[in-house]
Amino acid sequence: MSGDESLNANPSYEHLVHIKDHSEVALYELIPDVVWFFDLDKHGWWWGNSAAVKFWGLSHVDELINKDLSGDTQGAKDRTAQTFELAVQNGLTIDPWTTYPNGKPKTLYMRHRAVLLGPEKHRGIIAFINEEVNLGETPENLLLVEAMRYTNVAVTSFDFDGAPVVENPEATEAYKHISRTDLPTVQSFFSARFVNPAEGEAILAQAIECKGGEWTCQVKTSHGERIHNLDIRMTRHPLSGDFLLLMSEYDVTPLHEALEVAQNAQEELRKLAHYDAVTGIPSLRYLMDQEQSLMAYSSKQQLSLAILYIDLDGFKDVNDNCGHETGNRVLTQIAQRLSQASEGVGQAVRLGGDEFLIWLSDSKDRAVATDIAEKLLGLIHQPIEVSKCCQITVSASIGVAFHHSEQQSLDDIIQAADHAMYTIKHAGKCGVQVATER
Repeated sequence: MSGDESLNANPSYEHLVHIKDHSEVALYELIPDVVWFFDLDKHGWWWGNSAAVKFWGLSHVDELINKDLSGDTQGAKDRTAQTFELAVQNGLTIDPWTTYPNGKPKTLYMRHRAVLLGPEKHRGIIAFINEEVNLGETPENLLLVEAMRYTNVAVTSFDFDGAPVVENPEATEAYKHISRTDLPTVQSFFSARFVNPAEGEAILAQAIECKGGEWTCQVKTSHGERIHNLDIRMTRHPLSGDFLLLMSEYDVTPLHEALEVAQNAQEELRKLAHYDAVTGIPSLRYLMDQEQSLMAYSSKQQLSLAILYIDLDGFKDVNDNCGHETGNRVLTQIAQRLSQASEGVGQAVRLGGDEFLIWLSDSKDRAVATDIAEKLLGLIHQPIEVSKCCQITVSASIGVAFHHSEQQSLDDIIQAADHAMYTIKHAGKCGVQVATER
């Protein structure tokens, strides 16, 4: 792809200076600092001043232009491309680079400007090196800079206004979709990373006040919305000495997704344990798990806790004559009716088979419980349509028991209601019986 094609495909490059040939850069020979021009589209030097030729241990600029860079890694090429894009947006980049003049590593701060080079308008960067900011050849410095460059952790330093000072390639890649020219101010770049910019502004203020900290939040990256853990530390600019915030971002999205899966699995297990699979209403285990709070609430509010034990009459005939699928439909319809009838005053649960239970915890009058039980007889007896041509009618026997002694457990009350239900069952079914208190 030619440079002209690149320019036409990227209107954002139109503002860049176009240097057509080497005659336009002759004045750079007067600059004592190292200056070279790098052509990204051919991945090689386009020109360099005498200081640059000397820096690379060469004798003539043509040797620099013809220098073989075929051994460069893809990571090095990507880093150069990212630097170009940053320079296009910011006008100037300042960050540490490790170069290898005469095969020996040398790490220093470099300034880069983006330009277009030659008649083809190739993407290019002008590199400026001031030897006074050389970071030296200390192995620890080299390792630190290289680690920051190639780590998959996004690292960015910001001034206290939230304007980016320098970032590593991972951060550049993560936020390449944020155009600094589209932001109201360059200071908005910090908060622009967040799904909720107001949250970003609050974190920036807290980080400055507390001199750092850790936060977990949703950010907008070039790969979509992610969950990042932000580790922010106070640091200083190595050249000016100004205080900066150094932010390392760890993508913890997979961890949160795994936790969500685990939580969903726990919720499913809880439902299996506490909800009836056929009717969808709570099970007896759900009720028993509520025993302590239920009894305490009833005593504190001086309410009359009541248990309604419900057994369907003739349900076995439904299963035998119509099949279990039809029987399940009947049970589900009955469960829905019981739940609706007890809403606001209690809770319906399925015990198993054709037996249900309703506990009434918000009744201040025992008569209310017996009135509800009588109304349930009518609700249950209403026909249930299981198909367009088939309706089924069942009745119920209901036993009612009340909490009347502190020595009673919930199971004691349930057993009392169960005995009362069997009393009406043996007396002819389809009725309500209140348990005798002992």
